[in-house]
Amino acid sequence: MEAPCAAEQKQDRSLMRLALAYAAQAAALDEVPVGAVIVSPEGRLLAGTGNCCIAANDPTGHAEIRALRAAAEKVGNYRLPGSTLYVTLEPCPMCASALLLARVSRIVFGAADPKSGGIQSVYRIGGDGCLNHRFSVTGGVRAEECGGILREFFRRRRKKNRDAIFSLLKN
Repeated sequence: MEAPCAAEQKQDRSLMRLALAYAAQAAALDEVPVGAVIVSPEGRLLAGTGNCCIAANDPTGHAEIRALRAAAEKVGNYRLPGSTLYVTLEPCPMCASALLLARVSRIVFGAADPKSGGIQSVYRIGGDGCLNHRFSVTGGVRAEECGGILREFFRRRRKKNRDAIFSLLKN
């Protein structure tokens, strides 16, 4: 992982706040609260979105994939060289591979994913030297906030499931 300069750290925190807003929108729709934002090499917003797997019945409806699709459509190219992705949770292997194919240059994530992280926690896609593209990675940006929205979402979901089970048992 590379250590960003002070100006880059400020921009990273600001854009991660925007990704968190998309994560909150996903949570409000009962989707896993992950948000992603892609910016051009000049720092212009290309796309931003949250997870939408459940409502779209789409196993590839992760925020990163949806943001890649929107950004590629906006620039008219499936390749996004020089771009940066900001995402609230470390990308999974599917998303990391898509980011690699899109030639995204930098990944900034909030919370690490120790169960299925595709960039540094479990796998090292894009950084292991095995493929024909690499991206730089900055992790832990607003990590507590990013992890907190996920913990709260799953806490509420577990409570909702427990309540539903108890309700069934009473009847």
